[in-house]
Amino acid sequence: MKFLITGGAGFIGSAVIRHIVINTQDEVVNLDKLTYAGNLESLSEVSNCERYAFEQVDICDRAEVDRVLAQHQPDAIMHLAAESHVDRSIDGPADFIETNIVGTYTLLEAARSYFQSLDADRKANFRFHHISTDEVYGDLPHPSKTPNAEEYLFTEQTSYAPSSPYSASKASSDHLVRAWQRTYGLPTLVTNCSNNYGPYHFPEKLIPLVILNALEGKPLPVYGKGEQVRDWLHVEDHARALYQVVTQGRIGETYNIGGHNEKQNLEVVHTICDILQELHPQERSYRDLITFVKDRPGHDMRYAIDASKIQKELGWAPEETFETGIRKTVQWYLENQAWCQRVQDGSYKRERLGATV
Repeated sequence: MKFLITGGAGFIGSAVIRHIVINTQDEVVNLDKLTYAGNLESLSEVSNCERYAFEQVDICDRAEVDRVLAQHQPDAIMHLAAESHVDRSIDGPADFIETNIVGTYTLLEAARSYFQSLDADRKANFRFHHISTDEVYGDLPHPSKTPNAEEYLFTEQTSYAPSSPYSASKASSDHLVRAWQRTYGLPTLVTNCSNNYGPYHFPEKLIPLVILNALEGKPLPVYGKGEQVRDWLHVEDHARALYQVVTQGRIGETYNIGGHNEKQNLEVVHTICDILQELHPQERSYRDLITFVKDRPGHDMRYAIDASKIQKELGWAPEETFETGIRKTVQWYLENQAWCQRVQDGSYKRERLGATV
């Protein structure tokens, strides 16, 4: 198969490309605008492979997307291109509306035109896989306030209740994809995942931010009391799941992908500090750097995914526990600090974002 992967220079997209190129004989075309969080160094391991190609294209540019589809003739599209940081969406929602909603619409229309041009056999096998987030569901009861809160999980039937401009834009794009399937017959699939972590993660997100700040002796910002609960999914487990969905999933279906690793944010920060103390010891405890800051406006308190559908139907399950995955992640950042320095091009200096209302 040949895959067109949008956002392939980003964190999750690059993991998907590495997985496909290294573990299969499939071909990949990476379509990426190369915004601040996109970095082709994340693909250095596969960039010289003859089964990999790169196109620097904005998904909002219909003419260029049409050209790429006509030139490369993919068998499936995996759509990961998106603005993805909640704090940035609070400070500047316009980019999220443009990329996540208008961009998805533009890509859907280009895909629909391309799909209609295919012969019957290729139509039967074509897929448009939209990769989304569990944040579209809003939040779940928190253990501190609700007895048996752990029994409440996001399922594929959970109603949407997005809280931030980011999650609202992703919810909108999810609805567009499903509408194009129902109205136009475009063969689509949707996946909603929990919080990813792992190598090549842009340093504005919690785990890489804490690791890099700790190594430099800078404050480790924790929102509120750090009680927010997230379900952590290693990015390489996610990449495996996405490949299984696009190749084996049923058209029109949604699959939730989670890591079965619910942790409070403060617990995550403590774990990173303790691993760093073991692997990169210093006289002062890394935990002393923890600084509690004003919480994010509209901050969801708990996410947790029921991933039983993808496990039952497609046989996928995460291989990494949080304990194994976070140790590998810390080790990777210790060994790849040069990558972290290069990926920060001056547009982001690990300052607090999303503090305004």
